[in-house]
Amino acid sequence: MNKRKIGVIIESFRLGVKGGIKKAAELKVDGFQIYCTSGEMAPENMNAQARKDFRKFVADQGLVISALCADYGTGFLDVEKNPLAVKNTKACMDLAADLGTRIITTHIGKLPIDEKDPKWQAAKAALSELSLHGDKVGVAFATETGPESAEHLARLLKQIAGKSAKVNYDPANLCMYGFDQLIGVEQLKDYIVHTHAKDGMRGKLEEMPLGKGNVDFPKYIAQMDKIGYKGFYTIEREVGDNPVKDISMAVEFLQQL
Repeated sequence: MNKRKIGVIIESFRLGVKGGIKKAAELKVDGFQIYCTSGEMAPENMNAQARKDFRKFVADQGLVISALCADYGTGFLDVEKNPLAVKNTKACMDLAADLGTRIITTHIGKLPIDEKDPKWQAAKAALSELSLHGDKVGVAFATETGPESAEHLARLLKQIAGKSAKVNYDPANLCMYGFDQLIGVEQLKDYIVHTHAKDGMRGKLEEMPLGKGNVDFPKYIAQMDKIGYKGFYTIEREVGDNPVKDISMAVEFLQQL
């Protein structure tokens, strides 16, 4: 059995930044993902010394940062909103480089069917600009799978300039929207750099504890192994009354696969 890198989204613990990181270390995971869009982790609130200090704190816990979450909630489908969204996201990419991680993740919004749709063209332009910036700073811009099929998302990514437009593969999102999360791995294999370990009910927007939903994790991980994925399986738990317990069980679940 291969040793897989297991991470957790710090906000899932609901213990604050340092409290969550310390809890992740207690669970003996390998790393974590953390939001950087507001509060103490926002780029504008972290000067050079703060970035250096945070990087040391993480290393002192025996952890690494699997990715930063740079989701401002606006997506990239609105040509009028995109200049600010792109500016903010570039700042997050620069922060990621300073903190020693090479991945940021976000959502681009639900893609239209027609490639001539202005929303498609807006996303194409914004992602191309971010991808080219990623090429310069060495940070991947990884969009999260969700409301469209993996095949449809791949159509857009093939049109993006630069090499840094990638994918944060969330099998639960695809499952909850009724798509095949196993076939999607093959369709996006050239872009996957990060993945969320999350479960859900097929065709329903209902998240479940890991192993309790309709994502077939043994088959999913086998598919990821098949394409040569070596990155993190980062646990995300957005609901539930006892997130620490759910995350602890999720870590054990992944370790057994």
